[in-house]
Amino acid sequence: MRHCAILFGALRISDIFVNAASTLLSGGTIIAWDDSAYYLKIIRNGSVLVTDDYIASVNTSPRPSELPLGTKVIDIANQILTPGFIDTHRHGWQTVFKTIGSNTSLTEYFSRYGEFFAADKFTADDVYISQLAGLYEAMNGGVTTLLDHASHTWSASTSYAGFNASIESGARVFWAFAFHNTTSLNYTISDQISTFREMAENKEALVRDSPTELGVAYDAWGPNPNLNEARGIAELIKEFNVSVMTTHSLAGPWGISNLPSEVQHFGILNGTVPIVFSHSSFITADDLQLLRSTNQYISITAESEMQYGHGHPHSYEVQDQAALGIDTHFTYSSDILTQARIWLQSARLYYYNQVLDNWHVPTYSPMTVNQAFLLATRSGGLALRRPDLGVIKRGAKADLVVWDAENSPSMLGWEDPVAAIILHANVGDVLHVMIDGKIVKRDGKIVSND
Repeated sequence: MRHCAILFGALRISDIFVNAASTLLSGGTIIAWDDSAYYLKIIRNGSVLVTDDYIASVNTSPRPSELPLGTKVIDIANQILTPGFIDTHRHGWQTVFKTIGSNTSLTEYFSRYGEFFAADKFTADDVYISQLAGLYEAMNGGVTTLLDHASHTWSASTSYAGFNASIESGARVFWAFAFHNTTSLNYTISDQISTFREMAENKEALVRDSPTELGVAYDAWGPNPNLNEARGIAELIKEFNVSVMTTHSLAGPWGISNLPSEVQHFGILNGTVPIVFSHSSFITADDLQLLRSTNQYISITAESEMQYGHGHPHSYEVQDQAALGIDTHFTYSSDILTQARIWLQSARLYYYNQVLDNWHVPTYSPMTVNQAFLLATRSGGLALRRPDLGVIKRGAKADLVVWDAENSPSMLGWEDPVAAIILHANVGDVLHVMIDGKIVKRDGKIVSND
């Protein structure tokens, strides 16, 4: 426990991490956010003061002159402190499928692992355990915020199971109740609306002090929607002003479009609710402009789009309105660091090829490690319209990751902390993770009551 400074006699180390109202992360290299420069700011041998669930100050010295009474100090000298990663597209309930779908195609996925096939095969306990295990895995890799497209809503019991697992995990989960026609269980859209309404009306009692939020997922906005059904979902979104609405958007040969222009027909695209269009591989030029004018985002799931074959032919041009996601984490990597790394090199190759196609030799790299880092962090917060997420600055939520840059062989000799993380670190280098001001991973291990 050499990275923790015990201040008060026989105080247990667990008390330092879990019970403190104010905690100082002292002496590390901080990848912070500078609002005035609108860019990353590197602070070496600095400190971050966390009070309750937010960042109270970001300091250029390891020990500010004035600290709140009883502040606990965690020594992170020679380590790197970053904001937590943000995953803007995931199906957490699918963890149980891990390693049995590693070679699956998208067409096979729909008939073997997808929400409609699985509807009559999962109990509520199955959903709870699979969802919770997947969230622990994400947190272990430095993911602190997840937009969960909760397609396990096959009954009231399975719906509550995934929601409760999200609440109890300690992660910041934007849990988006999926409205879908699961005819095999006769759990109708009307039944689903009833369950969702019950959840929304009792949300405060259900989530307690958890950072979990309630959202909506719906995949039938277009091109040929059931108008009454879609209007009903749209009205529900507006009535409860949900934290997010998300939808799968593929288009092209896949046919599942749900494009911004189709969602616009229902009066929610330019409203107060953030909308995340997952994949958007074949988004049109007009829809891209609509995305920008309404400040909505896509979720690029780089490895998923390679695994399943829908690719990302247009996504490279949408990076100003894009964040990163993982999707079906049972078929490949489950951490955002890997997605950022894959996407960085994929984007570089894409733009290099435009030069090579003209028989010229590329001179400059078309994408930087800083851009990849921001896609994995701040962009996710902006996609959720939460500028207090994915950044280290005063007033932001205390969602933080300490990387063991002192002892990791993969980061030996690092100079640039952003490059050290994006290009050289691995999830095994995640030493501590804090979400909402609470430590959820300590000294390389997930903290859990059970």
